[in-house]
Amino acid sequence: MRPVLIDFGIDIPLLGHLDLPSYFVLLTLSFIIGAWMTYREAPRLGLDRERVLDLNIYIVIWAIIGARVLHVIADGHLHDYVNLCVDNFKVRATEAKVAFCNASSECGYDYVCNLAAHTCHPPRDCFAVLEVWRGGLAFYGGFIFATAFGLYFARKYRMGMWKVADLCAPWIAFGLALSRLGCFLNGCCYGKVTQVPWAVRFPIGSPAWEAQHDAHLIGDRAPALPVHPTEIYLSLLNLVTFAILYFAIRRRKRFDGQIFAWLLILKGVFRSFVEIWRDDERGVLWGWLSTSQIISLPLIVCGIYLLVRHRPEAGRAAQTAA
Repeated sequence: MRPVLIDFGIDIPLLGHLDLPSYFVLLTLSFIIGAWMTYREAPRLGLDRERVLDLNIYIVIWAIIGARVLHVIADGHLHDYVNLCVDNFKVRATEAKVAFCNASSECGYDYVCNLAAHTCHPPRDCFAVLEVWRGGLAFYGGFIFATAFGLYFARKYRMGMWKVADLCAPWIAFGLALSRLGCFLNGCCYGKVTQVPWAVRFPIGSPAWEAQHDAHLIGDRAPALPVHPTEIYLSLLNLVTFAILYFAIRRRKRFDGQIFAWLLILKGVFRSFVEIWRDDERGVLWGWLSTSQIISLPLIVCGIYLLVRHRPEAGRAAQTAA
């Protein structure tokens, strides 16, 4: 676990401590790779490169907005952001270096120590909800916002909505494979306690340790129990999705929208499957159904609908060509 990749050791007015969180670095890298590859492949589909580059810039903006909105609303962190401005001692520092402190310097990073309770907390920050580089992004929110704008943009400029969707689909999966590694380094999106040989142990003060401690599974000084590395599961499955979309379906594509439809189906199925082993706070309905599983179902249905809807059109086009 390494939530901060580079710490510059300086503070900036309003923005706070300057550092490069691991998750944000890998997320940024995924956007850069996706933008470059879609820019490079655009001419093959008869698309204007500059227009595709503009689209990528807008997609980044809307993806971040959507991911932040869903994180705040569905993941149950709205009160945390309010408390960070009103009373930061009500918010635990999930990445603190110690569980018991006597001074702020022991907590690590820019955390402060509550000397009355000897616990570490983030500093008071009324702009925390805007500081997306510090984490707190829900994929499905970003995906829905970015997709909606992307389809609107493609239709507005007559680029071909489903053609553009197919261009982006494999690189969305590839970007998710990278960003999930950032989740692993950050210690979020962790799994349930397990004894499988590939289980991982997060350090004291990590989100997994905090959850186990609050559930009275471990004591104040005890190490965290081993958990499923669900971040790695998702990273590998997103890499498999990318390989299927890019190397299999793309080469046998019969109609526009086919690659994007399979992205919806594969992403929805794989994400719902891995949710079985996740154990972090992310919104739960009826005590067992997570927010991601709720969103996955309509995405799978939409993917199947696109395949069924466009398949007859593809068949008629093939007959006409013959």
